Amino acid sequence: MTTEMTEAEINARHAEKMKKKKAVRDKILASKTVEKGLIIVHTGKGKGKSTAAFGMIFRSLGYGFPVGIVQFVKGSWETGERIALEKFGDLVTINRLGEGFTWETQDRERDIAAARKAWETAKELIKSGACHIVLMDELNIVLRYDYLPVDEVVAFLRDEKPADVHVIITGRNAPEALIEIADLVTEMELVKHPFRSGVKAQKGIEF
Repeated sequence: MTTEMTEAEINARHAEKMKKKKAVRDKILASKTVEKGLIIVHTGKGKGKSTAAFGMIFRSLGYGFPVGIVQFVKGSWETGERIALEKFGDLVTINRLGEGFTWETQDRERDIAAARKAWETAKELIKSGACHIVLMDELNIVLRYDYLPVDEVVAFLRDEKPADVHVIITGRNAPEALIEIADLVTEMELVKHPFRSGVKAQKGIEF
């Protein structure tokens, strides 16, 4: 015959379990001693890639760190993030170099020129070491359309990025070569989206 545990016994067992778990976690954390600038990739078909990246940008700004942003595609859009970022003044460098998605411009040469200009701007921001984080928003899109050579981007990030600068790259279909050199890769999975039910993009949610 089993006897049900009292609330006090359940709490005591839980406390002991959490104590052991904390000891294991503390041991793991103590072994993590490397500090470096990360290459971070947000990709996948789900929404939230740029949103998550801007979350890191705002987190850094909370500590007073300077940040840089280069928008490869959506630079011409007015977004809530941009409005909020402008309130941080000199801590933020924003480069709005995108002209819209390629199906909007319908001009491949113009898209390639815009991508090249954005990439050169991003490289200068990264190499300067002046920013804690540099966000290359939607870079994966221009890589997918071969507007920039993937090998060139990978080689720069691997060989020329200062050791203490974090870089975030967003966009669907991140190339395998980029994923391979990245330190942190998150793939957003689409489960459900209101657009498929006829709901338009809404201010404060999508932009």
